Amino acid sequence: MTRPLIIAIDGPAASGKGTLAKRIAAHYGLRYLDTGTLYRAVARDVLAANGDLRDAVAATAVARNLDPDTLDDPFLRDRGVGEAASIVARIPEVRDTILQYQRDFAATPPGAVIDGRDIGTIVCPDASAKLFVTATLQERARRRYHELRAKTFDVTRDQVEGEIRNRDRRDLEREVAPLAQAEDAVLLETTDLDIEAAFQAALLAIEGLLER
Repeated sequence: MTRPLIIAIDGPAASGKGTLAKRIAAHYGLRYLDTGTLYRAVARDVLAANGDLRDAVAATAVARNLDPDTLDDPFLRDRGVGEAASIVARIPEVRDTILQYQRDFAATPPGAVIDGRDIGTIVCPDASAKLFVTATLQERARRRYHELRAKTFDVTRDQVEGEIRNRDRRDLEREVAPLAQAEDAVLLETTDLDIEAAFQAALLAIEGLLER
């Protein structure tokens, strides 16, 4: 039986990994999973029940009963939900619960492109190809600022940069599955690349990994 093609894409907030992952999935005819959406959904449901985001028991119960059909909820893209997601994502029991869903998704033929922060290190350590997508804090803040302004959010560049800096700290310092580049992942620095250049660089890197 042909092994599923699994492409793991990790990186910090606003690095462009999601946009790249979607294009790569379309290019290879694979399904796409933004694992951050799973944690956003957990956070959404905890908040909807007036629960405490740091309550491991409550958050884990929500994760166990997560409805995949709600993952296209536009509210999940709200910036407040993103901040809440980074809190529940630090809970080991929540991560353990969601881990199997991610692995099952990846293993379903013909495979998948999955982006997150621990895909190449924890979720799919045997992925066919791994990328770690990053950019400077200032560039990531610039991108997110323009994204939010386009959605009519009233924010300043300094506010956005501060939020991303805090998000980076939480992702890097959490005890379970912290943000990290897998040893066999190709580093893709996108600070000076537009989306098309980044996409072409990503394809070149993936093809090189698949040929090994």
